[in-house]
Formats: sequence, C-alpha cells, structure tokens
Amino acid sequence: MQIYMVGGAVRDRLMGHPVHDHDWVVVGATPEDMTQRGYVPVGRDFPVFLHPQTHEEYALARTERKSGRGYRGFTVQASPDVTLEEDLSRRDLTINAMAASIDWDGLAAAVIDPHGGQRDLRDKVLRHVTGAFREDPVRILRIARFAARFADYRVAPETMALMREMVADGEADHLVAERVWQELSRGLMEKQPSRMFDVLRECGALARLLPELDRLWGVPQRAEYHPEVDTGVHVMMVVDMAARLNAPLDVRFACLMHDLGKGTTPPDILPRHHAHEERGVDLANAVCDRWRVPNDLHELAVLVAREHGNIHRSAELNAAALLRLFERCDAIRKPQRFADALFACECDARGRLGFEERAYPQRARLWSALQSVLAVKTGPIAGAAAKRGLKGEAIGAAVADARRAALRGWLSDESPGLSPDADNPAA
Repeated sequence: MQIYMVGGAVRDRLMGHPVHDHDWVVVGATPEDMTQRGYVPVGRDFPVFLHPQTHEEYALARTERKSGRGYRGFTVQASPDVTLEEDLSRRDLTINAMAASIDWDGLAAAVIDPHGGQRDLRDKVLRHVTGAFREDPVRILRIARFAARFADYRVAPETMALMREMVADGEADHLVAERVWQELSRGLMEKQPSRMFDVLRECGALARLLPELDRLWGVPQRAEYHPEVDTGVHVMMVVDMAARLNAPLDVRFACLMHDLGKGTTPPDILPRHHAHEERGVDLANAVCDRWRVPNDLHELAVLVAREHGNIHRSAELNAAALLRLFERCDAIRKPQRFADALFACECDARGRLGFEERAYPQRARLWSALQSVLAVKTGPIAGAAAKRGLKGEAIGAAVADARRAALRGWLSDESPGLSPDADNPAA
C-alpha cells in the first residue's frame, strides 16, 4: 500500500501558496485494508476514507468510465490494480494531476508529473489532461472557476475547443442544480470573479446556464453615467469590485443579478433602461429558482435588483419616501440584510469605468437614517394609541408617524448632505 499527496495541495505548494487541505490517494489497497487500519469510510459513489487522527480524506486509486449523461453518468473502478498514473489521468487539469510521496520535501524534482503540470504552472496555462475531460460537464465550470482564482492564467486553445464541443453536444444541459450552484458560488468568491464568466461565455456555456446574464453583453447604457457603455462589461466590473472590497457571497451574488432587466429593454428606447429594475426582479427569481440558490441570497438579490435605483437616488427622498424605502426593503426587521444591499449598491456605483475610487456616501447616509428609525421606541407609542381607543392599522399608522417624525428630525440635523447624484449609476 502506497500513499501519495495529490491535486491542489501539490499545486499550491509548488506555487508557494499556503496549503489548507490535503488530498491523498492510496494505491494497492482494498476497502478492507483501510478499515482494518482504522480509516472511516465516507464515500457514497467511490471508496473514500477519513484518517482516524487527522480526518483528512484518503481515496483509493480509481478509474472512471462514462456510462451516461451528466456528471453522475460514470462507472467507477477502484481496485489494488489501479496505478497512480491511471488515477492521475482521470483528473481535470494538468496542474491538478500531480502527486508527491507522503514525505515530500517540497522540491519540484520529486513531483510525479506525467502530464506536464509543472510546465503549465510555469506557463500559466489551464489545460485538460486527456480526452476523458469531456465526460464530465462539471469540469467546464471548474476550469472557469480556476480562471477566476488564477486570473493571469489562460485556457489552452485545445481545452477551450473541447469545452465548446461539450456545450454544442448538450453536455452542459445535463448539469444538476446543486453542482452548478456549488461551482458558481465558489467562483464568485475567487480573486477575480469576472474571469469565470468570461470563460463560460467564450465556450458558450453561459448562454445555456445563465441566458439572462449572457444577453447583457452588447446592450448599451448611457455613456455619461456608464463610460464602459456595455452592460455585460459593467456587471463584470461590479462583481470584481465586490471581490476587491471583500464582500461576502450574498453581496457578490446580488451584484451579479442586479441589472438583468437591462437585457430585456425594448431596443427603441436604448440606451435608456426605463423600469429595468422591475423587469430584473422576475429574471433574478428565475435564476434563483433554476439553480436552487439559498433563500437568503435569493431574497437579497431580488431586493437589490428592485431597489438599487432608489438607493442610488436616495438623496432626493424626503422623510416619507425614506420610510417607504425602508419598509419595502424590510430594513426595520432585517437591518443586516439592508446593510448588505447598501454594500451591493456601492459596488454597483463604483463598478463603472473611471468611478472605481469615487466615494459612495449613500451607503453611510442611509444606514444613519435607518438608525434614527430603529431608535424609535414603538412599544410606548402603540400603548398610548391603544389607550386612545385605536386598533390594528390605526396603531400601525401612529408608529409610522413617529418614524417619519424621527426621519424629519434626522434630515434637519443632517449636515448639508447629498445633492441629487449627477452621476447616477442606476441610469
């Protein structure tokens, strides 16, 4: 029985990156050998075991043979006869198809590298290992995700050609929602998320998986507000700004979804986008339903799609309009979600050519205004209203009056504040 470190741990160590997780392949062993040594079986589709002390994953060397459509359509063979080289040949990218002994000292010369992974690390290339790459459509998403992580790497031309063939053959149409969302969410959290969508768009997969997003490229916006003009380019600048500002996943996903409505603007009114926010809500809902996006991310994405224009223009709002904005956003009950919406709107405003370093005072200003509303003690107000014989909606109206009064006081105390934003990113 021989044990080898494989995959990302070898790659990252060669790149000088910190290694947080290790994957191990065991050659020449049976499942019984592993359990006798105290390893705990956890694999459902193939033999994977947890180390009894470190709890890291150890997988028996295996081969895979295509037996059907999609990423589940495989027959797996794991036996003591499977060699390390056979196991490495089933992997997706050459930079992930390297191995090292369990006591590896980190020297490149000691790496087992049958497919030229070190060469591709040096040349900064994402290249598939063998033609078996085409058997698993999830690999299209994985390559795109690695492009977002290693933003200065290029996809090898022969790999891009193979990905295009896979999309044309309908392989991307058989991806299941859980795997698509898993890869999309991981890609959004990488260093440069736009690279993921660039690669998916280049191979044709974006049009199959996210047609609502794909159609944004080539849609013009008003150049005085959006010097980058192209809506698809703008959305990619927004998600990259979210990454630059270390936004959490829910904010990054809301940034990705915020302008989908511009893809359905009637051509005769371009480059204006009247009511794109309302149209975008239905499109964001469709994406979230299709890929089973978690509810909290779904809700924030819809909120930002619907309200980002009003948040950008919030300097124009009086106390009553501010309260209506907070109520539509459910900000009084869910202030943290509203804070996330403000964060996404800042990314939107700064995700424009030449506006990357521009301040976005709306975020701090609306948060401050919300605090004045949250400071209103509603219990005594409701109690006093009840003593006057008010009930139901009338008590709610008394509370709303108090909140509007608080906002009027906040507005009067505010320093001159914002003038209406001449550089309106919602246009």
